[in-house]
Amino acid sequence: MAKPQKLKSKNGKISYRIFVNATVDGRKIRESKVFSTRQLAIDWHDKRSKEIERAAVHGEMSNDLISSIIERYQKQFAHNYGRSKNYDIARLLNYPIAELPVSKLSAKAIIAHCVERNKEAKPQTVANDVIWLRTILHTMAATDGFDYDAAVFEKATTVLKKEKLIAKSVERTRRPTRSELWRLSRYFYKRKSSLPMIELMWFAIFSARRMSEITRLEWDDNNPDKLTGMVRDAKHPRNKKGNHKRFKYPKSAWKIVERQARNGPLIFPYNTQTIGDYFRKACKILGIQDLHFHDLRHEATSRLFEAGYSIEQVQLFTLHDDWKTLARYTHLRAEDID
Repeated sequence: MAKPQKLKSKNGKISYRIFVNATVDGRKIRESKVFSTRQLAIDWHDKRSKEIERAAVHGEMSNDLISSIIERYQKQFAHNYGRSKNYDIARLLNYPIAELPVSKLSAKAIIAHCVERNKEAKPQTVANDVIWLRTILHTMAATDGFDYDAAVFEKATTVLKKEKLIAKSVERTRRPTRSELWRLSRYFYKRKSSLPMIELMWFAIFSARRMSEITRLEWDDNNPDKLTGMVRDAKHPRNKKGNHKRFKYPKSAWKIVERQARNGPLIFPYNTQTIGDYFRKACKILGIQDLHFHDLRHEATSRLFEAGYSIEQVQLFTLHDDWKTLARYTHLRAEDID
């Protein structure tokens, strides 16, 4: 064990200097530091020796700011994700944790971030911050070849779960009522614009397509004889690009398609953000609480089950990959049972 050197200043104050000596890949490392107590000197020696040993195996600890690592991740990998996930990633840049050097990231810093975020967001949303921060650092450490203390996430997560600062996402079961659909239809009908919201809303309800899928549907992919279409680059946790899937149009959805003007390759050539904004605004004006455009897909899937289709048949309409995931959409209402 290294022994600290006892030092005495002119005014009689005692301090302790300790040296760290190591050899990494033939390169000699010698560092020293002065402390006010002998034990602090020994503690620093042990900690620094372990850091040097760890760096020899995993690489040097990075002093890059977390914000710069996030930005590098965005440039290299963000194109693999949709708008909502990219928004979650970009949002991290707005908080103090992004200005920490990654070498200074600690369980304490992660917990402090989550405490503040809980003042403005639900624990389910805050959990996404932790997931993305962990994913980004893990990915970029491997990509750029730096090291960081990944164990801080385990330490922080234990506390965050116990104190209910993060939580798993709650599965939505929200379905629009008949009254809400009637009011929305009436609202969109009276406020006609270049965006045919009434057509888009009912197409979503009849087809079970996601908003992002609706705006990517192409005329040339339709088969009028079989009433089928294709979702290009269908949602997938890993392999979205090139994941083209053919689906069945319900007759009611096909009728809406036939009414659209054929002015280009896309059936519904509209911006998803604009559709979402119009729908949210309508719900706010009509006093309809907690209804999202994506809930229309839930409504569509439930209607298919209510019509008597089996899980295997419904999957041909909705294109869910997992039957277990599909089963959670079968929230039938008591008033719909004869």
